[in-house]
Amino acid sequence: MIGYIVLGFGLVLVIEGLVFALAPSRLDDLVAAMAALTKDQRRTIGLIAVALGVGLVWLARGFGI
Repeated sequence: MIGYIVLGFGLVLVIEGLVFALAPSRLDDLVAAMAALTKDQRRTIGLIAVALGVGLVWLARGFGI
């Protein structure tokens, strides 16, 4: 079980690192766009991201991964 948690964190770091390494100027634009959103809009985006993440984990577990 702890192996899956470490694997998940590792994959998140790889994806986040790729964003910083390959498109740093686009990241500045994204931060500016996020700052323009209201707190409720950011909260909604976060909740949607959590729901999608849970759905992907559930789907992956269904495939036996």
